[in-house]
Amino acid sequence: MDLFEPDYVGKETVPGFLERIRAFISVQAQLWRRAHGAKALYIRAHPASLPTALWARARRMPVVQELNGPYEDLFIAYPWTRSFAPLFRALIRVPLAMADALIVVTPQLRDWAWEVVGQKPTYVIPNGANTKLFHPNSTVQYPLPKPYVVFFGALARWQGVDTLLQAVERPEWPTELNLVIVGDGVERAKVQAAATHNPKVVYMDRVPYSDVPGIIANSIAGLSPKNGTGGHSKTGLFPLKVFETLACGVPVVVTDFPGQANLVQDCACGLVVPPEDPVALAQAVDYLYRNPDQGAEMGFRGRKAIEQEHSWDRRAEETAKILTMISHSSEA
Repeated sequence: MDLFEPDYVGKETVPGFLERIRAFISVQAQLWRRAHGAKALYIRAHPASLPTALWARARRMPVVQELNGPYEDLFIAYPWTRSFAPLFRALIRVPLAMADALIVVTPQLRDWAWEVVGQKPTYVIPNGANTKLFHPNSTVQYPLPKPYVVFFGALARWQGVDTLLQAVERPEWPTELNLVIVGDGVERAKVQAAATHNPKVVYMDRVPYSDVPGIIANSIAGLSPKNGTGGHSKTGLFPLKVFETLACGVPVVVTDFPGQANLVQDCACGLVVPPEDPVALAQAVDYLYRNPDQGAEMGFRGRKAIEQEHSWDRRAEETAKILTMISHSSEA
C-alpha cells in the first residue's frame, strides 16, 4: 500500500491558498507516475481530486471515495468558495458519481450521497482513534491550570464555539473549573477575546498533534458542542475529537446529533445535550465536575469501547476488506 498526501501534512504551519494548489498538483503528479500497477485507488473526497478520478477511470482502475460531509462543510470552512458553489459542487459530485464505491461516516451521510449521485455500493465506517497515541496515561507538556475541561480542533462555525464561550460565562459553570481551548480557525478572535476577559478561559492556539493526548488525558471531560450549521441534523457526524477523547479514558459532552450522540448513549461514556444550549452545556460540565467517580466510570467505558470497536486498526481491517472486494470485482 502506498500513501500519497500533500507535503504540508504534519507541519505546524498552515499553508496558504497557492501553497495548497501547488501541493495538490504535486501529490497527484506523483501518484500518476507511481501507481500504474495499483489494484484499487482510495481517495478522500476533495474538490481537487477530479483529475485523479479521471486518470483512474481512463485506466479502468477501481476507485473508492471516502466522504466525510456534505457540500456545506466546504462552504463553511472556506466561505469564499460559496461564491463559486455550482463549480465546487460539481468538483465534488462528479468524482463521487464516478467511484465504484463510497465510504461514509454515518448512515445519514450515506442517504445524502445517494440523493446526490444515486445509489451505489456505500459502506458506513465511522472515524476512530489511535489507541497507542491516545491513552489514559498520556502526560501533559504544558503548565495548564487544573481542573479543566478541554475543547480541541478547528475553530470553525459548526464547532459551537459561541455556545462554548457562553456556557463558561453561565452561573451553572463551576467557579473553580477552567476551559482549555486548543486549535485555530475563523472563530479564533472570539476565543482570544474570551481568554482576555475571563481568567477561566485558556487559549493555547495550535499545538503539535503528539501533545494533544496529554492535554486530553489530564482533563475531566472533552467537549464537542457542535451546532446545526451545515445540516448535521440530517447527515450526522462522528468527530475525530470524540473518539480521541474517549481513547484517553475521558468522558465527553456532545450535542444531540446522529452519530456522536448515538455513540455516547450506546456506550454510556458521557453526556448528551441539546445543540446551541449554553445552559445545558454548563450543567453537564458541572455534573461531571461534581461527580468525578461517575465521570471516571464513563471514561473507562469509553476507552474500552474504542479499544474493542473503534480503533484505527479496526477501521483499517474494515476498509481493507472493502478494497479487496472492489479490486477482485474489477478483475472478474
